[in-house]
Amino acid sequence: MNNKNIAFFVSALVITASCQLRAAVPEFEAQRLGKDLTPIGAEKAGNKEGTIPAWNGGIKDIQIPKDFKPGSHYLNPFPDDKPLFTITAKNVEQYRKKLTAGQLALMETYPETFKIPVYKTRRTARQPVRIYNNTRKAATKAQLLPEGNGFSGAYDAYPFPVPQNGLEALWNHIVRYRGEYVVRRSSEAPVQRNGAYSLSTSQQEALVNYNLPGGSEESLDNVIFYYLSFARSPARLAGGAVLVHETLDQVKQPRQAWSYNAGQRRVRRAPNLSYDTPIAASEGLRTADDTDMYNGAPDRYEWKLLGKKEIYIPYHNYRLVSPDVKYDDLLMVGHVNPEYTRYELHRVWVVEGTLKPGKRHIYSKRVLYLDEDSWGAAVVDQYDGRGELWRISMAYLINFYDRPTVWTGLDVFHDLRSRRYHAQGLANEEPQYVSFNKPIPDLKDFKPSALRRRGRR
Repeated sequence: MNNKNIAFFVSALVITASCQLRAAVPEFEAQRLGKDLTPIGAEKAGNKEGTIPAWNGGIKDIQIPKDFKPGSHYLNPFPDDKPLFTITAKNVEQYRKKLTAGQLALMETYPETFKIPVYKTRRTARQPVRIYNNTRKAATKAQLLPEGNGFSGAYDAYPFPVPQNGLEALWNHIVRYRGEYVVRRSSEAPVQRNGAYSLSTSQQEALVNYNLPGGSEESLDNVIFYYLSFARSPARLAGGAVLVHETLDQVKQPRQAWSYNAGQRRVRRAPNLSYDTPIAASEGLRTADDTDMYNGAPDRYEWKLLGKKEIYIPYHNYRLVSPDVKYDDLLMVGHVNPEYTRYELHRVWVVEGTLKPGKRHIYSKRVLYLDEDSWGAAVVDQYDGRGELWRISMAYLINFYDRPTVWTGLDVFHDLRSRRYHAQGLANEEPQYVSFNKPIPDLKDFKPSALRRRGRR
């Protein structure tokens, strides 16, 4: 083959790969939504063993606790459920195929204390009808942008309900529905090897531009959401704030971020709040893109869709956010107290990201396990530069049934080497928890000029 033919052959491969990366699904695939697939792409049917039930529309109003008040701590809609069995270091071999490498490593690292109590699987995930309708439209229109750094053809929807590759599945996670305007007060704590911890408390606000009713793809202006976090304690940090404008295509326009120092009354750009920048409040146990299990630009990794598996993942963890549980009881040496956790068998999409040649990140590989009913990552295994398992992140999911959405109640980031972990989203001892029902504010409240006004001691 001469040089001219080689060049033509390579060009054809590049064009073909690009088309495969950016192609939407054909109509006959989209017609499966609402039939054998749920409106956002999960398998409706249960498994053949009957250990995963069929999806029948998600949680119903009759299941929502009558005493629940929006804005307060969420009550367990299934208080009578008991563990079917508990996985421990003694019986872990019989359940190995339904656990992640990270879960197995935690079991090996803490054989006397780390346990996985397994409960009846309840497929309660549900989203607003408009999300279903918009997802149906997006299925045949949404396309990845060149190199996969964003997408077009979708708004207020899961853009790729029938994913063809790892990037499409990842974008479903990044823009999954979590409400339009969310206000939450919570604490976070790095927990030391001996169990000691110190709390940092903040109030967070997220205005999700991508899901605003009445908006459109054109009105996004490349911003998925606006995020504000105000420090409440400790005293030396109180009044400080962080503002983020999360962009859709972060290669075209990187994430915009600013910080406000209350003592100096100065607003500064925070250009490095991305990728593997360590988060100070976590004492380096969490990187910027670890937040929400994974966020930000996907351009440093090659993403593969490895298919589906049945995995025991954290689900319906209402006891972890209960005001009846104190932080001292919850935060143990090595991990959160398994007495308050709940795991269920669910089907998950497995997405593997491998660091591209020439790119830099402290993780050479990360494997995400995405709940098929919500597209949220429940577990992530992260590997170091030598390819060895290093960190494990877990999102203890709950159903915020008044919205409705399945999202995290508590995120925990484990470091196997230091035997420390970081708990983010602690709300048990907070007077308020999370509200999805406050009036949507003006965008001017999410501008850098508003930081000095809103961030006060």
